[in-house]
Amino acid sequence: MSRTRIPSPAARFRRLAAGLFAGTALVVLVGCSAPEATSTQAAPPAAQVPSAVAPAAATAPLAASAPERLEVPSIGVAAGPLQKLGLTAAGALEVPGDATTVGWFGLGPTPGASGPAVLAAHVDYGGVPGTFTRLSAVAVGDEVRVARADGTTAVFTAYRVAQYPKSAFPTEEVYGDTPGAELRLITCGGAFDDTARSYADNVVVYARLTGTA
Repeated sequence: MSRTRIPSPAARFRRLAAGLFAGTALVVLVGCSAPEATSTQAAPPAAQVPSAVAPAAATAPLAASAPERLEVPSIGVAAGPLQKLGLTAAGALEVPGDATTVGWFGLGPTPGASGPAVLAAHVDYGGVPGTFTRLSAVAVGDEVRVARADGTTAVFTAYRVAQYPKSAFPTEEVYGDTPGAELRLITCGGAFDDTARSYADNVVVYARLTGTA
């Protein structure tokens, strides 16, 4: 009797992503609406990667373990527990239902495991500043820490911060396979559309696993 190989979470995610990329370029991005938002001010622009900054050395991927808490000391983020997110019926990434909760895309790798793990939160929601309200202020070299259910803390280092129009969101670049363990932090940015009740852009922080604690 032959044995059936069960694909790893990273392999399953690659297959999911491949199907999504084939379907449309606009799937799996944060919708970040603000149903009760009172402010229409644009989020601050995303930082650009300084070419002179040397990349931090990557660390070998960890075994899969669900994330429990997120810390981004440079912007004052300390959040948890994390909410597991899936996809909407339209194929977009679900978003947390309040301003302060950070969500983890549960169909992808766990933070620290091989591949691009994805965490998302609001820039604001219901007139309340969101946990990721200052995400665009993250700088290359900043540390991101994710406490995991197995007792380890995956330590990531940001290597790129970018802002994209939602109409041109680079799905494959953000969610596509990576050679090691990486992390994506995603929120909304740009101008707020009062009619659509949504921001025009997404801000994405790219980070790679550089240690454990």
